[in-house]
Amino acid sequence: MAKNLFLFFLIIGNIAFSQNKIISGEIFYDNKPVSGASIYLKELKKGTISDENGYFIINDISKTKFSLIISFVGLESKKLSVDFKKNNVQDIGVIELFSNKDLDEIVVSGTLKPVTKLNSSVPVEVYNKNFFKSNPTASIFESIQNINGIRPQINCGVCNTGDIHINGQDGSNTMVLIDGLPIVSGLSTVYGLTGIPQSLIEKIEIIKGPTSATYGSEAIGGLINLITKLPEYSNKFSFDTFYSGWGEKNYDIGYKYKIGNKIESLLGINYFNYSNPIDNNNDGFTDLTLQDRVSIFNKINFNKKSSIATRFVYEDRWGGQTNWSRIFRGSDKIYGESIYTSRWEVFGNHKFNNNLKLEFSINNHIQNSAYGTTLYKANQFIGFGQFLWNKSINSNDLTFGLALRYTLYDDNSTATFNENMLKNENDKVYLPGFFIQDELKLNDKNLLLLGVRYDYNSIYGNIITPRINYKWNSNDKTSTIRIGMGTGFRITNVFTEDHAALTGSREVVFLENIDPEKSKNINLNFIKNIYFKSGIIIDFDSSIFFTRFSNKIIPNYDFDPDKIIYQNLKGSSISKGGSLNINSTFSNGLRMNLGVTLIDSYTINNGVKEKPYLTETFHGNWRISYNISNLNLKFDYTGNIIGSMLLPLLNSNDPRPQYSPTYSIQNIQITKSLINKYEFYIGLKNILNFTPDARSISRSFDPFDKKVVYDSNGKIEVNSENPYGLSFDTSYVYASNQGIRFFAGLRINLN
Repeated sequence: MAKNLFLFFLIIGNIAFSQNKIISGEIFYDNKPVSGASIYLKELKKGTISDENGYFIINDISKTKFSLIISFVGLESKKLSVDFKKNNVQDIGVIELFSNKDLDEIVVSGTLKPVTKLNSSVPVEVYNKNFFKSNPTASIFESIQNINGIRPQINCGVCNTGDIHINGQDGSNTMVLIDGLPIVSGLSTVYGLTGIPQSLIEKIEIIKGPTSATYGSEAIGGLINLITKLPEYSNKFSFDTFYSGWGEKNYDIGYKYKIGNKIESLLGINYFNYSNPIDNNNDGFTDLTLQDRVSIFNKINFNKKSSIATRFVYEDRWGGQTNWSRIFRGSDKIYGESIYTSRWEVFGNHKFNNNLKLEFSINNHIQNSAYGTTLYKANQFIGFGQFLWNKSINSNDLTFGLALRYTLYDDNSTATFNENMLKNENDKVYLPGFFIQDELKLNDKNLLLLGVRYDYNSIYGNIITPRINYKWNSNDKTSTIRIGMGTGFRITNVFTEDHAALTGSREVVFLENIDPEKSKNINLNFIKNIYFKSGIIIDFDSSIFFTRFSNKIIPNYDFDPDKIIYQNLKGSSISKGGSLNINSTFSNGLRMNLGVTLIDSYTINNGVKEKPYLTETFHGNWRISYNISNLNLKFDYTGNIIGSMLLPLLNSNDPRPQYSPTYSIQNIQITKSLINKYEFYIGLKNILNFTPDARSISRSFDPFDKKVVYDSNGKIEVNSENPYGLSFDTSYVYASNQGIRFFAGLRINLN
């Protein structure tokens, strides 16, 4: 009441002694007053801040029309147009601000419980669905190419399968989750990020560094968590389709429906087709793998206590010589790589109460492949269950987890061949484990997380992985420092994760029994948010990382051009570097995301320092968006730049460059919104028209090595027909062969 009287007399006083105008109001968030919010008059370059009750007043306003910009840390800025007309005093009333999802998104990947990004003790990067609309793609695998420090790596020059590198580390070190569950692993590693309807993705959370203390095996280098939409917050109907100049066709459909009064469900269907063999580099092989894929996803929520989701994926893909057809599958007439993939998943959770929750998943992945004359049939079944118990006691937030994972794997390779019994056997692995973590709130500025996990692998025995994380934030939470240390482990099957072991004509050789990989990591993260009275927000997110691997599994391509030799590294493998993300939001509709990562990776083997294959020295990304609200137009310019990488040559005489060039993939897009329900977008991908060396596939004219001659020692003979002593090989690959192409699409969202 006193505050209202003060404002009343202040306004009356100003009216009595000045003809200048006065504006006042209140700033609220979540029905509570916001103290310290910035209120700025753009045209007059003057402003003020709200008091402890959310009130503000600005006098001596000389203009009749102006823009009022309101901003506060962690909240979305708001821009208002003010017109005094005949009245010199305006009280605009209560202005409600909303959470800035980019700055204070709810995250779950760091500690297995929902907390705001700013309050998380573990650094988590969040990218929402709007981020990926700036460069629409047919798969999540392609979409993440514009995230700093994340690089989709194509490992097969013919079948175009790949994995995801985080901070220069092998893709096999990246754990991929769907709704927090380990759905994508093992055999599905190179296919798991295709066929997920992007219209159903709410956001993606990324942690860079080991998270095995929470998630167990495979989370040795980092994780990517795909979080799907909740049915209750989804549109009634959504549709997204685009076509490219190469003939790619992608369709995403989402539909929300109810079963009774308490059950809500979300159905998603994705269909992708590319059936246009293109050979622009004139090597006789398809530049892009032809694909025909369908994915069906359904998520059901029961009374907001239980959730269950199912997904089925079928894909038929092939690449090879352009005149290949199915009649040549598995033959030595015309070379082709044909992969049939069938996959189903069931996953969900049930909340018994506020403290106890059950999470579960089962999936089955069946693959029937022919890599030239090499036939590969594999079947993988994974079952996972986990109880999570959470309890807050004074300043301690305790979490306890009890988990069991079962993996059944069978194929026709040496991976499951019993040499003693001379027959193929199923590979069965039981992995029970438990973990405990304590997040201790020391005070309003300091947070400490302690955790340890114990796993028992039925083949390799006991595995213990500890972690410790510390977070400090300033009083206004505009500055945050995080320090994390942890260990990780990974138990691998080469054939399930590295298709270079199957494609081409190389023989796979294991010199020894492969032991689990282990890692130790330390990470320092600093975040600074700067808020200007003009409404500009700049977010700096910087990190320094150091990871040491032991028992790292290294493929040797150099010893013999006809072999890939796998063995554990006897020394150590180091990955270190730093990254910087700058996110800027301007009041005029401009938004920029800029990032750069510097990487120094090497191995020390028998005292010799060597650089690993396919690891860039630096990695840059950007997204620049400009929104013209009065025209309902949005311009997007996205791109990346990838530093030079060491490539696997066949021998010292191989004429191909040993290092890849520094290259950049850039895209532009224009989006037009129509009546808030329809969006039409059009653009160009790879506007610089970058493609790799046309000689990437070695001896593409002789894919079955019919003209390769071997000497008495089994070495390739150098002759006039083969002056460099090479054989057919597809492992020399670092980027897509797709050049410049246009695309156009349509989005529909109906509530």
